[in-house]
Amino acid sequence: MSTTIQVSRRTLRLLSMLKKMKAQSYDELLLKLAMEKLNLPQSMFSSNPKLASFTEEEEAEFHEL
Repeated sequence: MSTTIQVSRRTLRLLSMLKKMKAQSYDELLLKLAMEKLNLPQSMFSSNPKLASFTEEEEAEFHEL
């Protein structure tokens, strides 16, 4: 699903310059900027230390999917 947002011409110019350096699309750029600003990891995989590691059987089961 896509949507439209309204930005000023100045903001569009700045986003365009950043996009050339950091991303292939505005969606990718805005996601990267938001992740950096919120200090979120690129991947949330194994980010919950309370969860136990997968067993070999569980890993094998997921690979079959």
